[in-house]
Amino acid sequence: MSDNPFASPQDLSAQAPSAAPAPAMPDAAVAPAVAVPVTTPDAVPAQASNFPVQDKRAKGRIGAGAVAAIAGGALVLGALGGFGAAFVYDQTNPDSSASTETAALPASDVKDSPQNLEEGSIAAVSAAVMPSVVSIEASTGDGRASTGSGFVVREDGYIATNNHVVEGTEGGAVKVLLSDGEVLDATVVGSTADYDLAVLKIDKTGLTPLTLADSDALVVGDPVIAIGSPLGLDSTVTTGIISALHRPVTTSADTASGTAFIDAIQTDAAINPGNSGGPLLDGAGQVVGVNSAIASLATGSEQAGSVGLGFAIPSNQVRRTVEEIIETGSATYPVVGVMLDPSNSGEGVLVATTVEGDPGVVPGGPAEAAGIKPGDVITAIDGRTIARDDDLIVAIRAKAPGDDVVLTVKRDGKEQDITVTLASNTDVDFGDSGDPSPAPTED
Repeated sequence: MSDNPFASPQDLSAQAPSAAPAPAMPDAAVAPAVAVPVTTPDAVPAQASNFPVQDKRAKGRIGAGAVAAIAGGALVLGALGGFGAAFVYDQTNPDSSASTETAALPASDVKDSPQNLEEGSIAAVSAAVMPSVVSIEASTGDGRASTGSGFVVREDGYIATNNHVVEGTEGGAVKVLLSDGEVLDATVVGSTADYDLAVLKIDKTGLTPLTLADSDALVVGDPVIAIGSPLGLDSTVTTGIISALHRPVTTSADTASGTAFIDAIQTDAAINPGNSGGPLLDGAGQVVGVNSAIASLATGSEQAGSVGLGFAIPSNQVRRTVEEIIETGSATYPVVGVMLDPSNSGEGVLVATTVEGDPGVVPGGPAEAAGIKPGDVITAIDGRTIARDDDLIVAIRAKAPGDDVVLTVKRDGKEQDITVTLASNTDVDFGDSGDPSPAPTED
């Protein structure tokens, strides 16, 4: 049973690392999971919902219970919304299309609330955005059910949420509860476990979409507001600040969907099971992130809850991925085209020489084209220090295919900067060694 301290607002649990040596890993691969409790905030038993009854490797890793050490390394978190009472992205308790036009997601200004509340106040912002926030009830074909959160991204019925909120609903059902009490059936347009994001579609127009802010403009200390349905209590508002940026968060789930790598926003706003997929807002009511995971002190079958360490997917990532899902039904992610050697105990991350007979630098991939060689040690990306495999993977995943990144590489004791143009995971063949995080397929 996992004792990972991180859990998503649903409940995601991290698996204990295997005793066997870990194989070399590609850009999208995950190092052995850290034994730290993680939970996703969306996993709440269906009976608790308000829906009406209707037809990295050992180096620098966080030890079990070492919540205070979180700031230093990659976090293995649980998603806040899978199926079960606490789907901790490792399931500590597994029981627990109108227009397809892909224009940029619409923005909507925060308007004065009907109560004439003080402009810019938390009350005014909450009242203005509440009609755009929804509760989600998802059920699987085998009868399991849970609730999560989401928000409107287009007026013609498109809703963003976490992948782990709706994962496994084939043969089941997804229902959306609007703020006015209306319940509608929803279809899953597409999803990606790689970013823990999904898009739903309901048969309704004239909705008010929320604005997606520029998450790159955030600074630590900025005030934020979280809205969602923790423990099935819809339309719940909590507040806090941005506690940290660029937290390398990996959510590991005991499912076929794989692992999410998130360049996360950390907040102390209270996030609990059921908050998964809900918006994290700035003081203007614009979305800066999608609540996805929480750190937790819970162990075993205990229900995870907020300890002031919540994590959200940045809005810039949400915008790119959601627009791609709406357009194509699936999402891609960028890769460098190297395999990493998790046995490295020195500085930076080591590019493997060979992996099961395949070269550590993928032939014809972006890294080879830029001059990266097997045995190189990558110590930074765009000037940001890299200490662990997950640090590099998460930093790359925060980009888009076609973006240029500058890798600081140490070779033969000398450092040099090498510019690499990232490619889509669908355009790079990792050979027989495979890519543990395969490209999403259309649902």
